[in-house]
Amino acid sequence: MLLLDEPTEGIQPNIVQEIGDIICQLNRELGLTVILVEQKLPFARKVGDRFVLLDRGRNVASGEMDDLSDDLIRQYLTV
Repeated sequence: MLLLDEPTEGIQPNIVQEIGDIICQLNRELGLTVILVEQKLPFARKVGDRFVLLDRGRNVASGEMDDLSDDLIRQYLTV
């Protein structure tokens, strides 16, 4: 298992792309479970299969990445 806390923070865009590719490769080729804590939704959607949304430390939504709806995004991920 690999736990990554905001691996894209402060990183230039071309390196962010590489980080995403490597995360996907590790998961696909080695079967490595990756837990990603990330604020950048497009990156999380690109590399993630599933999501969990936390609000004040409580799980408020989870599921397949395709189930991350605009309503959930508005409710929990926008300022």
